[in-house]
Amino acid sequence: MFRSLLMLPLLLILAACQSTQVQRDFDPERDFSAYRTWSWKEPALQYRPDDPRIKSDLTEQRIRSAVSEQLDQRGLRQAQSGAQPDLLVQTWFLVDERSQQYTTSSIGAWGGPWHGFWGGPTITDTRTIHYQVGTLQLDMYDADDGKLVWRGSAEQVLRDDPGSPQERAGMFRETVNKVLSQYPPR
Repeated sequence: MFRSLLMLPLLLILAACQSTQVQRDFDPERDFSAYRTWSWKEPALQYRPDDPRIKSDLTEQRIRSAVSEQLDQRGLRQAQSGAQPDLLVQTWFLVDERSQQYTTSSIGAWGGPWHGFWGGPTITDTRTIHYQVGTLQLDMYDADDGKLVWRGSAEQVLRDDPGSPQERAGMFRETVNKVLSQYPPR
């Protein structure tokens, strides 16, 4: 029972790791209200590592669709074929292997309240948890000068079971929405 209670902080820490960490950066000298159209900067999606379990046409389709939807909701329209866009958009899907060690200790005791307690051995339990962290990064370049003007990324712990195709598409939509939640910058 006592050992189970010691694992509670570990579970709370892991639950905190499940939240999405979002980061943004942008060029404050740019007038983002002037950007109205966008197009993909090829390659539109890059992967690290170049692993076929991560890199697939289906993943690229889901990410492209999610980015297109979210940019459209923010008033940016995809440029017509042959037309000069205002922004070039490129995404990265990065997966890192990580591990974390947790150590818990408990002290044993014998005896009773009438004869006093005696110290027992200290029991130490160390566990290593291995997990994958996925980062979706979205870069926007000014199409005229080719300079990076806005970057956003979201990082979160990946589940062992990625779910159904609909759940995967929903996960990418939600992640891209979080990345673009403060675009355009104010």
